[in-house]
Amino acid sequence: MTKPDAKSPRWDGGLIDILADWLMSQALGETDMESLIEGCCNRLAAAGIPLSRAYLAFRTLHPLFRGFGYIWRRGQGVTMESYGFDLDGELYRKSPVHHMESTGVPYLRRRLTGGMALLDFPVLEEMLDQGATDYMSYLVPFSSDDGLTGSWATDRPAGFNDSDIHALQRIQRRLAVASKVVIREQKTRNILNAYFGVNAADRILSGHIRRGDVERIHAVIWYSDLRDSTAMADRMSGEAYLDVLNSYFESTAGAVSAHDGEVLLLIGDAVLAIFPIHDGRSEREACGAAMEAATDAQARLRKSNKQRVEDGNEPLSFGLALHVGDVVYGNIGLPERLELTVVGAATNEAARLQGLTKKLGRPVLVSAHFAQNLNLDWQPMGQHNLRGVAAPQAVFAPPG
Repeated sequence: MTKPDAKSPRWDGGLIDILADWLMSQALGETDMESLIEGCCNRLAAAGIPLSRAYLAFRTLHPLFRGFGYIWRRGQGVTMESYGFDLDGELYRKSPVHHMESTGVPYLRRRLTGGMALLDFPVLEEMLDQGATDYMSYLVPFSSDDGLTGSWATDRPAGFNDSDIHALQRIQRRLAVASKVVIREQKTRNILNAYFGVNAADRILSGHIRRGDVERIHAVIWYSDLRDSTAMADRMSGEAYLDVLNSYFESTAGAVSAHDGEVLLLIGDAVLAIFPIHDGRSEREACGAAMEAATDAQARLRKSNKQRVEDGNEPLSFGLALHVGDVVYGNIGLPERLELTVVGAATNEAARLQGLTKKLGRPVLVSAHFAQNLNLDWQPMGQHNLRGVAAPQAVFAPPG
């Protein structure tokens, strides 16, 4: 057993009890990983535990990342790291985490200085370089393929004593319980964001999940469609056509998201999106954002096409319509299977307007209502009958 360091204050058991209760209150309330980890580590330090660094990591469900890690450093707070799907396998195989997972050992301790020092993992060399003297790593499984890993480090010359280790082992289980709740909530939001978008996810999580939960809003409507998609689908392999669709969506839907629009539906090879007009965002500002997104989408596609041509593939093109009007926004569909989308005359008019882009030979067309909001050198494209719309509509194209 390790003898306590006589020169260091003993940890305060009462404060550790308070910390344990605090962690349970966080599990029952609302918090985030940064606040949870920082609050826990600061309270451990206040209780006399000589922490210099703490780490916690877990796998997640996210279209871009395999997992997240959080590092607390004394006096510096918490920083977050994201781990992609191309995570260095060799680095992982040389980590304490892999060793614990492969051997079934839930806990690992290494002295970093003195006669008992053992630096058998590369990360321990890094810890030593950062001034650490003692290191503890642990695993807390949630299920057969889920859980979290964490570590504690100190720079106290004598390292952790037995009382410190007892306190940390007690607290890390409760930290894991609170983290599990936050991780589950984070995964839920990641999934909703990926499939519905941030604004729609907020709406769903706030309780708008019943059919008929709708509202009438005023918005700019974006409707774009990939050119010659049927012919490409016929002559391409499924994988090649999926690459085409992804390139097209990155150009169009990606530009919408980058300019504060809300992508509602990816309908085959079409994109339906809105730029809501509400308090704090005027009709003119929403139209400006949509026009910037349209310009950005064309620039993205030009860049993508350059690479496609260099790779021996045909370039892509799309038609885009921008319109302004009132729409019904909310949950539509079956009671048990819903779409969060917009419907109404303005949505239909935008789709019909997009159909004119090929006929008129212009990639972007806008309605008169949209054009009047922006002081551009609009090019009149004449009056046109839109299917299902009683009166002919004036159509305009952006300059150039």
